[in-house]
Amino acid sequence: MNDAISRFPVPALAELPADVRERIEAVAAKAGFIPNVFLVLAHRPAEFRAFFAYHDALMEKDGGLSKAEREMIVVATSAANDCEYCVIAHGALLRLYAKNPYLADQVAINHTRADITPRQRAMLDFALRVAGDANAVEAADFAPLRAHGFTDEDIWDIGAIAAFFALSNRLVGVTGMRPNPEFYLLGRVPKAP
Repeated sequence: MNDAISRFPVPALAELPADVRERIEAVAAKAGFIPNVFLVLAHRPAEFRAFFAYHDALMEKDGGLSKAEREMIVVATSAANDCEYCVIAHGALLRLYAKNPYLADQVAINHTRADITPRQRAMLDFALRVAGDANAVEAADFAPLRAHGFTDEDIWDIGAIAAFFALSNRLVGVTGMRPNPEFYLLGRVPKAP
């Protein structure tokens, strides 16, 4: 098995600009490991900054979508895009935020049979439409979302998360990024007391 996490050079932390290195160290301190996406994208610091600025603007904000719902969108659309890294990494986050060890697998395989609410199902139906063919989205696609109480800002968030992670999914593919082993068990087993 090839242990390389990217087809491109992965810089050493000491070689990185201070702001990029500090961001990576902060993530490592919180997670207990460095997710490979940070190391792989650090190869191009300006793009690293832009990528994570938009990521944070979409995924770390308050609004009508919970953190778990945002991760559901990532998992469902990344599965549709065959992105192993994002399904595994964001599946771990979904398990943690939802406090449900089964949900990420259900959403990745078939969201229509997952243990989610009708509101979340409508959200994922729309996200997958955006991921599959955003140019086919029509005004009628908004009606089920509005019927479940989603605002225009929420609908923008759903579409933007699906679109942003399409970019991410393709970067993962071109770089050959591998998921960290730590992601596989996160949220699957209870933490030791």
